[in-house]
Amino acid sequence: VTLLLALGVPCSAQLGVILGMFAGLPAIYFLIWMVLLAVILVVVGYLAALVLPGEGSDFILEIPPLRIPQFSNIAVKTLARIEWYLKEAVPLFILGTFILFVLDKTKGLILLERLTTPLIVSFLGLPAKTTEAFIIGFLRRDYGAAGLYVLAREGQLDSHQILVSLVTITLFIPCIAQFFMMIKERGWKKTLWMSAVILPVAFGVGGMLNFLLKWIGI
Repeated sequence: VTLLLALGVPCSAQLGVILGMFAGLPAIYFLIWMVLLAVILVVVGYLAALVLPGEGSDFILEIPPLRIPQFSNIAVKTLARIEWYLKEAVPLFILGTFILFVLDKTKGLILLERLTTPLIVSFLGLPAKTTEAFIIGFLRRDYGAAGLYVLAREGQLDSHQILVSLVTITLFIPCIAQFFMMIKERGWKKTLWMSAVILPVAFGVGGMLNFLLKWIGI
């Protein structure tokens, strides 16, 4: 489940940007994106089940009686969720922002852009500027999608490139906050193993989609 969530389920902020970009395209592009993600999730889930089979269990869900909610109960549960978020998630976001700051000051982002530009330009068929969007997408997935949105709005991405970039960044490795949460829940080894699967899948699917769209003339 963790692998599938990290692979093909965008966060709400990223999903909003993605849907905004598809709003200006013909419906066929959104349909291709949806179908492709569904196929990838099914295939990867099936293969993962073969490699790491789990134990089946009966799904039993007791439906609680319907009652009018009490404000005090809602307030207590809301405060508990906020407390959990502040303790668990916020420190990870701060750590991710600090890593981004260090990479920026040490010119690490520029080095990463230079190393990954050939893959982005030659294989995915995207402009060199999209490299920065993918790098930032690892630190904050919604920021990566927002970078693609800006490029599309400026006319630097055509409909073909928008589809390829959105498929790739949706399947891209999770943001650094989610990455640390995966480490906390699954450990270093399993998290690195899942990342080693996700990265080739994202770029592989994006590259194949790029060549397929060129071949059929979309």
